[in-house]
Amino acid sequence: MRFFACLLAFTLSFAALPLSAQEPARPKDPKEQAQPPQARPRASTLDELFERLGKAQTEREAEGISSLIERRFARSGSDTADLLLNRAAEAYGKKDFPLAIELIDRVLALQPNWAEAWYKRATVFYQLDDPVGAMADLHRAIKIEPRHFNAWTGLGHILMASDDKARALEAYRRVLTINPQMSDVKTIVNRLSPEVDGQDL
Repeated sequence: MRFFACLLAFTLSFAALPLSAQEPARPKDPKEQAQPPQARPRASTLDELFERLGKAQTEREAEGISSLIERRFARSGSDTADLLLNRAAEAYGKKDFPLAIELIDRVLALQPNWAEAWYKRATVFYQLDDPVGAMADLHRAIKIEPRHFNAWTGLGHILMASDDKARALEAYRRVLTINPQMSDVKTIVNRLSPEVDGQDL
């Protein structure tokens, strides 16, 4: 998976999902209209996705579920906020970080309880060499959505960079309670635990 520099730089999931092209309307066959519509399978709730994530048996399975969760996180419920975040993504891709911050500030004015927007602003703050601002936004994201495993991972990496290994380990362990198959985080925890907790003789 990802270490913090890569996580904040590349796993922002800023890329907007492409809009589906609409097909032109066509007359319906009367026979088709007479048939009852097929019931669509019910979409899993976010709680159900997290339950599945916690029970995933392989990293590949977990990655598929976490991608579904991240797509849910990426929807604010406001078309305007989503559009602004897409524009922030474009600015971020062009390394225009001040513009990205300005746009996400507008998003947060509209949707202050959108955890993903706080997480993504933290990412931009980190690119601007502002770990304090990044950490504050990660804490806001986690307060809104305590299961935001990317925010917990980012927090762990910032704490590691500031040599606060005990709190970093705590953050990484929180990640694994949510997403136990994150192999890079498991590696960090395995290496860090003896140093922080003391090695058994």
